[in-house]
Amino acid sequence: MRKQILAAALVAVLGLTACEQKPTATYTPSAGSLALSRDDKFLYAVDADNGILAVVDTDSHTKVAEVKVGREPERVAVGADDTVYVSNRGSRSVSVIRRGEWTEAARLEVGVEPMGLAVSADGKTLLVVNSSMLDSTEQGSVTAFDTSSNKRLWELPVGFEPRGIALLENDKALVTLHRQGDIVQLDLSNRDDPKVLKASTDLYKRSNATILGMEQDTPGFDRSFTTMSSFHARSVSDIVVTPDGSRAFATTQWSREDPVVTPGPGIPSPTPPGDGLYGGGGPCGSGAIASPGVITFEADTATPVVDDISGGGCGGEPGNDGRDFPPSTIVSPDLSHPIQGPVASAVDPTGAWLYVVNRETNNVAVMPTNRRSGNDIEVGRFPATSVRQLVRVGASPTGIALTRDGRRAYVYNAFDHTVSKLVGDGSNSSFNIREELPRLKLAGDVLSPEAVMGRKLFFSAIDSRMTSPSVGASCNTCHPDARDDGHVWMFPDGPRQTPMLAGRMITRTGPFHWSGEFPSLRDFLDVTVRQRMGGGVVDAQMATQLSAFIDSVQAPDNPHKREELSEPQRRGSQVFLKARCDECHTGEALTNNKQANVGTFVLSGANPDIDAVRQRGLNTPSLLGLSRSAPYLHDGSAMTLKERILQTRFTDQHGKTSLLSDAEIDDLVEFLRVL
Repeated sequence: MRKQILAAALVAVLGLTACEQKPTATYTPSAGSLALSRDDKFLYAVDADNGILAVVDTDSHTKVAEVKVGREPERVAVGADDTVYVSNRGSRSVSVIRRGEWTEAARLEVGVEPMGLAVSADGKTLLVVNSSMLDSTEQGSVTAFDTSSNKRLWELPVGFEPRGIALLENDKALVTLHRQGDIVQLDLSNRDDPKVLKASTDLYKRSNATILGMEQDTPGFDRSFTTMSSFHARSVSDIVVTPDGSRAFATTQWSREDPVVTPGPGIPSPTPPGDGLYGGGGPCGSGAIASPGVITFEADTATPVVDDISGGGCGGEPGNDGRDFPPSTIVSPDLSHPIQGPVASAVDPTGAWLYVVNRETNNVAVMPTNRRSGNDIEVGRFPATSVRQLVRVGASPTGIALTRDGRRAYVYNAFDHTVSKLVGDGSNSSFNIREELPRLKLAGDVLSPEAVMGRKLFFSAIDSRMTSPSVGASCNTCHPDARDDGHVWMFPDGPRQTPMLAGRMITRTGPFHWSGEFPSLRDFLDVTVRQRMGGGVVDAQMATQLSAFIDSVQAPDNPHKREELSEPQRRGSQVFLKARCDECHTGEALTNNKQANVGTFVLSGANPDIDAVRQRGLNTPSLLGLSRSAPYLHDGSAMTLKERILQTRFTDQHGKTSLLSDAEIDDLVEFLRVL
């Protein structure tokens, strides 16, 4: 048995520790927006709205310092010498803060939208995950710095939109790919020449083994005649390693790939018919069409250890006692309070328990790392769960930190700007983790009151006005950070990719929806919330609040956009006019708000009502933020901008592209990347 299994037999957490185990050098019990000093004396919290690092004395539970850092600080990490590092997502930088000085000692220039941070075991190297490189939105990277001199050592491309990073003792690292739903394994043994060992894994194949096997082995196999579906991991953000370094856990959402239908007879689902189009579409019919999950990997080989969720492997069902890894799908033990939006996780010092922070349902799920049954876990119901306890916290938790003795945990609630302190009762007979009130306030709101409330509505998968417990989905479930998840949903009216919202002046681009069937944003929100998410009527006040928040979200940082156009971009702006792109993509929002058929959809022939709408074409989307929103088109059929142009180059279905030379197409792509 693994070492953590032996530890689980001896100890528990948050007051149940029988003997303290010393974590390995690369192990960290902190994640996301929170971290602890090496002696647990200070708690460090980053507040994205205010651009600060708040320092909390854990003995007195009071804020003792505030350090101004860059824009939109995202994550925080602590080195072996207690130096604090903060990734500033909106500033392309990392702030360096020395313990006790509580000022920014240095600011390191990195790539676009830095996120994940890690410090090597010897404290000599800082690793930073950049969502995008400075010269390409098609590749993100990891940048390394020498911590003694702050000198940049190297930058390594690692894939599309990376997010989190975890270090292993054998000079390897694991990096998550947010939109692709996978991880990359790095070899860091040569400090001057790092390499990508694995650019991807067989996660998709393993998690969908049954249905993919049936398609391969059964001629003429038709999914529509089964209740099975395949799922793609999306929004893979955080990754954490057990203290013994044997396994890693990555948070994710499983997005349905098969047709999205209202649950009914013959479709196993806890969701009553009519309670939302998005409900009952997750693995085993549970949860939403985008369901929360955690992916287990054998850390040394980056091999996925997952349930076959396409074949009914829900994960927590009785009879799976022999599985020594958490269920791939996280199911709430409380039917009235779902789990959604996992963004950060931490393992306790014993390696026995995994804490998953769920941003959209304001809770923390605690589950075993090495089993999925036992007297302390409720079994025998559908949907089954292996979550031992669900602890409710404040609005939009984004980080967690556990003390080295496992007796306390802290959670940062981003929308309340507060810290929740979690403690146990010290009993060996029950878990009984509780929040010790009051919460510690670290900062205030900077958004308008309407945007503050609109953001809470947008991110909530528990507010009855927005969804139902049986659906448990929020706007953010498919539009993370008001952007897009890169997924194509098979809706009744055809394949529809999640559109980008951030920075696109959405509230001024009516009519709304891909088919343009809603004249006002309130109409669209009302139908979506009621009929798809299982919520209530969206009244005028809610529509105003949601609109205010959407308007406040900035477009993703674009490395192609500079103060002045380059020569190819300038030429491309003229090609844009030559190809008549401006006839549909015009005005400040780069859309004429009309319908168009660019040759990417066909009429169903089965539904006259839908076909009547589709004959008018699809709503012309804004081109703002185009470079960070791949894949392209409503059906996600083009992975790059150049690929899309070449698809219809000689048919003129999408602009007068037949008029363009190869060089002009290249220039047009350069210009489109700037928008």
